[in-house]
Amino acid sequence: MENQTYFYFMLFERLGHMRYALFSLGFVLYCVIIFLNTLIILAVCLERTMHQPMYILISCLSINSLYGTAAFFPRVLTDLLSNTNIISYDACILQSFVIFSYTANEFAILMLMAFDRFVAINKPLEYHNIITLRVLTALIFIHCTFPMFCLSISVLLTSRLKMCDNKLWKVYCHNYEIVKLSCGNGLINNIWGIFILIVTCVVPFILILYSYVRILIICHRSSSQFKMKAYQTCIPHIVILLNFSVAIVSEITLSRLVNLEIPLGLSVLISLEFIVVPPILNPLVYALNFTDIRKKIISLMKISR
Repeated sequence: MENQTYFYFMLFERLGHMRYALFSLGFVLYCVIIFLNTLIILAVCLERTMHQPMYILISCLSINSLYGTAAFFPRVLTDLLSNTNIISYDACILQSFVIFSYTANEFAILMLMAFDRFVAINKPLEYHNIITLRVLTALIFIHCTFPMFCLSISVLLTSRLKMCDNKLWKVYCHNYEIVKLSCGNGLINNIWGIFILIVTCVVPFILILYSYVRILIICHRSSSQFKMKAYQTCIPHIVILLNFSVAIVSEITLSRLVNLEIPLGLSVLISLEFIVVPPILNPLVYALNFTDIRKKIISLMKISR
């Protein structure tokens, strides 16, 4: 079974008539994701007072959510209504690249958010000289293109492998699952995969934790009013970070580290959290916690009527 040109998504075969209910749920979720994140992007773009680093980074999270979910939802919704549930090798590789570059970009943006808050709280008088729009643009470009470069190498390493099987026990394409279906030695792929995991997830997570620990130390030594203001801007970011980190750890645990004896349905739900929950949670958290965003969204919705 060498040189496979397609893969089967095996999990769809067991759904039966449940697939129509799941299609309806998935369609509604995707529409909600598009609606909420588009509102955030429009609110930041159309309101001049929000052309600031923190709000720009929030809009970047929404752009990244639309980017990542575009590779997942249309495909899985099509598969739920299809009787074949196959995907070409090239399309599978592309989906894997987009979904995991979405993951790396999410950590990069969260890291830049933590850095932005650290500078704002640690050096408030120098903030506008340090975090300029030019500097922010450069940081976003570097921290989002570097993971894509690393993942491109991963794609090239995977493409050189010969496939011995074409049955994927996922509802989306996963590079590590593709490597496991190959006949050849996947050692280089595994080493490179661990390297990517460290530089795109572990290192940013450590830097984010360091930033927020320093912020907490500064707040502990400051006045109550300063603490309240700092907490109001940092807590939403921490909520988003914890949710996404737990989702990624769960996905890595299920796919790479151990083979847990848990129900298949639960395993699928856990593995999808990182691509389904953050794109909905992020805009809700920021809309509820940032008055400027909330007011602009309400204004946009009134205009649309």
